[in-house]
Amino acid sequence: MELNQEIKRLAIVLENREPNQTDVDKPKRYLRRILINGIISVLLILIIIYTLPLTVLSVKSLFEYATIVALVIFLFVLLFRYFAILLLAYLYINQYTYTAPLGGYFPFVSILVPVFNEEKVVADSIKSLLNLNYPNYEIIVINDGSSDRTKEVAETLVGYQKGKFSDVKVSLINKPNGGKAKALNAGIKLSKAEIVLCMDGDSQLSPDSVKLAVRHFSNREIGAVAGNVKVLNRGKLFTDLQALEYIEGLNMARSAQSYVRLVNIIPGPIGFFRKKAIEEAGFYSSDTFAEDADLTLKILANGWKIYYEPNSISYTEAPTKLQQLLKQRYRWTRGILQSIRKHRKLMVNPSINFGDTFILWTMFYEALIWPAMNIAANLFFIIAALAFGFSSLIFFWWAGLALLDLVTALYCIAVEKEEFRLVGYSIIYRMFFILIIDICKAMSTIEEFLGIRMTWGKLERVGTAKA
Repeated sequence: MELNQEIKRLAIVLENREPNQTDVDKPKRYLRRILINGIISVLLILIIIYTLPLTVLSVKSLFEYATIVALVIFLFVLLFRYFAILLLAYLYINQYTYTAPLGGYFPFVSILVPVFNEEKVVADSIKSLLNLNYPNYEIIVINDGSSDRTKEVAETLVGYQKGKFSDVKVSLINKPNGGKAKALNAGIKLSKAEIVLCMDGDSQLSPDSVKLAVRHFSNREIGAVAGNVKVLNRGKLFTDLQALEYIEGLNMARSAQSYVRLVNIIPGPIGFFRKKAIEEAGFYSSDTFAEDADLTLKILANGWKIYYEPNSISYTEAPTKLQQLLKQRYRWTRGILQSIRKHRKLMVNPSINFGDTFILWTMFYEALIWPAMNIAANLFFIIAALAFGFSSLIFFWWAGLALLDLVTALYCIAVEKEEFRLVGYSIIYRMFFILIIDICKAMSTIEEFLGIRMTWGKLERVGTAKA
């Protein structure tokens, strides 16, 4: 690919400094947390010791009734959660399908591509951006201190490259390593566009992704638009299960949230923002491991609405090994918990922004309560089956959940016109895959509350599209 025109170099000095937030009371806080949890545990044990002799039931009968009650409560919560999300998602899709499409709105868009050691995929990502069905955009690549040949590969694409409608300006920012948040902030500050698209260095966009998402910004209340993330490297057990998870677990929830314009997390691989909304929110922050969730919550808190565009698609590589998958979900979970804690004032004060309060409580439920419920229910019912002969009950319980996931998967795959073969994975999706993810979430939650230090993980790319 040849350069059509030279672009002059600009020296941009970026300082990777964060405010000094030394916590001198950290040991005291941990000690206070341990004491409070210890006191609560002792009180619960005393209550159990005091009340247990007062019951007229035997221990076996107590477990039998407890199993039945727990099963009913768990299934009730599960069904309510599923059908509430399904109903809102259906209302959104119905509204999306029968609402007259918006058109004639083509503001200038800056596509920001932060890269760190992405030499295998950065060229394919940038070249895919030159085939977009959109007439008015630029590409800004931010090299976040890569130690491989990412800089050299990106430099070969700098300049005015031939796009589908006209030449597209490709710029490159080289900066010391400081993380994705700072890399995106550098690109946002350089951009002169009204709308910025933030994506990952390994992602590839569908040709109509920008056109379909940007049209929603004609509504001045919309501060951001979330795109649809799909797994590119399918064909293996874990990647196919993640493909189903993205369709059923993430996109369906995003559709439900979009019905009330309160999407809680704009995905990193494809997120469109009104630059004014980012500036009002104070840009991306580096004090959590989920900068996308943090920025989304800040934008919602400022009164902006966030929409989901299902046909604005970004294809991304998913982890192929269990260890890589668990490392990714470990970081996601801790990052979301950090974001919830950062915005905890909104949880107890809905007068600031009721929508943000509602979203935070749903995130709290999904991140803390639901994984614990799922793990406890599986352990409790398995132990009850082994100890008291409830094997048939366990079978029907698992069969009911599998049937529910099967129906949900059929609906979601039909809506997105996805691969029908993914429906078969729904049989093991809830019983094994989600259970493994929930165990990972529970362990991540424990480490987050204990304050164990964590670092960014780096998923090794294989260059799926190129292969």
